[in-house]
Amino acid sequence: MEKTSKIYVAGHRGLVGSAIIRKLNSEGYTNIITRTHEELDLIRQEQVETFFKKEKPEYVFLAAAKVAGIWGNNMYPAQFIYENIAIQTNIIHAAYLHGVKKLLFLGSSCIYPKLCPQPIKEEYLLSDYLESTNEPYAVALPASKCVNLTTANTTPGTSVRCPTIY
Repeated sequence: MEKTSKIYVAGHRGLVGSAIIRKLNSEGYTNIITRTHEELDLIRQEQVETFFKKEKPEYVFLAAAKVAGIWGNNMYPAQFIYENIAIQTNIIHAAYLHGVKKLLFLGSSCIYPKLCPQPIKEEYLLSDYLESTNEPYAVALPASKCVNLTTANTTPGTSVRCPTIY
């Protein structure tokens, strides 16, 4: 990335997204795009596509997710699955449609099985039972990876990567 490249950080107010913003700023990147939930509802496909069409980001960091801990996951599991899949799908698809050069899609270790062997390897994804309190979040990320990334990564000039944060 060039220091003047247009970079969109989705989820810039969260733990990981805010760290990405700090790092980009400290490295001298000058064209960072952010939007609050009030400015851009990532669950709404039309809003996301309009944003990508207008802003034309070259690089995207996808650190946005619906989170609320164990209580939220237990109380509203269907809502968490729906919203997280919508956020991920809308951003990845819009990035694909609008020619984003690279997209980094971040997930956490809670998407892996409850009794996952250590150290964790990507091949362990969906290999055993998930921690029940993480299921609504843990199901959404692999679903988006399967559905969206195959299409995005087969498009010339597009690169999508999905590292896991431990």
